[in-house]
Order: sequence, then structure tokens, then C-alpha cells
Amino acid sequence: MNYKLLVLDLDGTLTDSKKRITTYTHDTLIEAQKQGVKIVLASGRPTYGVAPLANALELDRYEGYILSYNGGEIIDWKTGEVIYKKWLDNDVLPYLYNCATNNRFAIVTYDHEFVLTESPDDEYVLKEALLNVMKIKKVDNFLEAIPRPITKCLIVGEPERLAILEKEMYEKLKDRMGVFRSEPYFLELVPKGIDKAQSLSVLLEETGMKREEMIAIGDGFNDLSMIQYAGLSIAMANAQQVVRENADFITYSNDEDGVAHAVEKFIFKTK
Repeated sequence: MNYKLLVLDLDGTLTDSKKRITTYTHDTLIEAQKQGVKIVLASGRPTYGVAPLANALELDRYEGYILSYNGGEIIDWKTGEVIYKKWLDNDVLPYLYNCATNNRFAIVTYDHEFVLTESPDDEYVLKEALLNVMKIKKVDNFLEAIPRPITKCLIVGEPERLAILEKEMYEKLKDRMGVFRSEPYFLELVPKGIDKAQSLSVLLEETGMKREEMIAIGDGFNDLSMIQYAGLSIAMANAQQVVRENADFITYSNDEDGVAHAVEKFIFKTK
């Protein structure tokens, strides 16, 4: 198969454990683009948090795409055109806020380069800001301060307690929106029907490409839908067990340039 679209998760996949793209992986992906392969960076991160990696890989030059907010927004990185965007219902926001505060968790959303929260010193809020290279802006009243509409909220906290809240919120909201963890300590709250596979189907229709021409590489729970959807699905060696079980191939870990090795094997066909 002549693959034309390469979809990459970021954290735990494209970047190593220090959140960097290694020189080897960077150069391999530039070469893939020179050979005509289009790259999609698909992440739960906000667009601002994906942009530095898109720029590092020259997606503007090679006509790549950003799929941010776990699929809530798709941007043509060359033109800046927003191809697709979906919002949370405003009337559900008070419930999300109350679920967080009543259980002593922090809740955040995003406004350009800022992570908005009432809990700027929370260790998991700090982790989210560091991950996305964003500034934290403390707000006195979350519901009054956030810009509307918004694409995503994130509840953060200790994994075992957060798992209990996830089940409760999922049962309450499953017919209205998406509730799932991207990391054990990050609970994603996104519009209904939003996942990476659904948004990739929109992108394929926009570009005229086919599922069979797409490779998807990921490691986390929120990558499972695209792993199941892609023509060729590849899990990182460090991926969650369910992701590895559903993948067509398992590559090396993110600290062993697993993405580069997969590109060489299936796009360059040299290994």
C-alpha cells in the first residue's frame, strides 16, 4: 500500500519522555513529507500546545494538519483554515464545574496561550501547563471567566479518585458528551461524538484520501478509536495494553524512536 497520510499522537508517541522530538525522528518525518506523505498531529492538547511541534515539523511548508482537543478542532496548518470545530453545550458547564469542585478536583479550560483555572498551584494543573508550554491564568470564578463557547474542559487529579468520578460523570453525560481519561490524572470533557477517528473521517472526506491510505500511531486510551479506524494501525511499545491489542503492528517505544522506525518500515520500506 502507498500510504499518503500519517497520523501521530504526541505525548508518549511522537515525543520522548522529555517531551521532545528527537533529531532522528524529526529528520525521518521531514523526509517522509518530502516524499509526499501528509502528517496529522492528533492530540488531546489545545491547538496552542500542538503548534510548536507542528512548526518544528514544518507542517505549514508540507501541507500538514493539526487535530487538537482530541478531534474537536481540525486546522490546515499551511493556510490556517479551521476545517472543523465543535463546541461544548454551555448549559452543561455548571455541572462539570460542580463535579470538579464538589470532589476537590481542579478544572481547567483554555484561552489562547492560557490555561484558565481557579487552582493555579495544583500539581496536575502545573503538569498540564508544562506539557502544553502554556501560562496559567488564575480566575476567581471559573464559570464567569471562561470564554464561551469552549471546545474542551479538563478535570485533573489523583488517578484512583478520578476514576470513580469518571464512571459517575460518564453515566450522567454519555448521551450528551464525551467523558474519558487521556492520562490516569486527566479527565477529558469534550462534545459528543468527538474522538480522533470521527474527526479523521471528516479530514479524509475533505482531502479525498481513503482510510486504507492512512497510518495511525498512538499509545493512549484516547488513541484507540483511530487505531481501530486506520488502514494501518501502529502501537508504541509503551502503549496501553488495549491499544497494543488492537493495533496491526507494535513499534519501539517513544524513547527508542518508535515513530521513525515505523515510518522506515512502512513508508520507506527499508527495514
